[in-house]
Amino acid sequence: MTGQDWLEKDFYAELGVPKDADADTIKKAYRKLARQYHPDQNPGDATAEERFKSVGEAYAVLSDPEQRKQYDALRTMAGGGARFSAGSGGTGATGAGFEDLFSDMFGGAAGGGGPRVRYTSTGTGQGAPGFEDLFSGMFGGGGFGSRRRPQRGADVTTSASLPFRNAVEGATVQLTVEGRTMTVRIPPGVHDGQKIRLRGKGRPGTNGGEAGDLIVTVDVEPHPLFSLDGNNVRLTVPITFDEAALGATIEVPTLDGRPVKLKVPAGTPSGRTLRVRRKGLHVKNGPDGDLLVTVNVVVPSRLSGAAKDAVKKFAEANDGADPRSGLMEQAAR
Repeated sequence: MTGQDWLEKDFYAELGVPKDADADTIKKAYRKLARQYHPDQNPGDATAEERFKSVGEAYAVLSDPEQRKQYDALRTMAGGGARFSAGSGGTGATGAGFEDLFSDMFGGAAGGGGPRVRYTSTGTGQGAPGFEDLFSGMFGGGGFGSRRRPQRGADVTTSASLPFRNAVEGATVQLTVEGRTMTVRIPPGVHDGQKIRLRGKGRPGTNGGEAGDLIVTVDVEPHPLFSLDGNNVRLTVPITFDEAALGATIEVPTLDGRPVKLKVPAGTPSGRTLRVRRKGLHVKNGPDGDLLVTVNVVVPSRLSGAAKDAVKKFAEANDGADPRSGLMEQAAR
């Protein structure tokens, strides 16, 4: 993406969020739009597909704190539009000048009577970008003057939305980034918000320099039952009062579709988490994760006459037991 793209595109408007939106608000807006315009939901709809790409492009920039900072500074310098308002020595200009932009980005005092900021060309690679590198990254140009040293290409960020099952099992997706369509293999077991770095898939280098990387932020759509906790899989299942009180052996689902038996000990309270070993994510060259089952004791909304009588008899037999004993004393501490 070039600096001119940033000048011409309002990523906040693309996601329908204000400019001061926090990271959670931006993520929620992106998820909603990504699901709405996902190609799987709109087969053959070219307009929806283009909208899906646009919201992904906007999220890739605004979800990265450093890129968002540079985007905001660049848009501020240009007055929010596609043209620059050139400063005249740092005073009296309608829009911010180049020195103001660098001051915003790097915390220096670029104009006025304060200390001047010195920008040097340090080359690329893993070090901090120099003056030429910054303008090359923003505007896609070659900097000021000729550069004979090999220059590493810039990294490019994008995002990919995956159904939960594809994230668990791995998937091959097609991504369109800066006009290039590429096939990307997402490894199994990726988590929501995880960044995957693909070496050499970013912008090409110059003067024989290596290409930059493509950094893909994965957005995992939630599953109605399962969720990931590292290599473990979490699941909540309902149990009856008698199963919790007396104990029981129940069947619970797993990711591979084959149910497993789970022993619920007598006296298990609602909210307790029980563990089934090695029934979580399959980890290559490592131990598999576990299945973590949280039980939820269900209270029936309606009882038959016989059930009511049984509950009353239980209450009578349990007369004198007070689960709230000492509650008021603890509250007064």
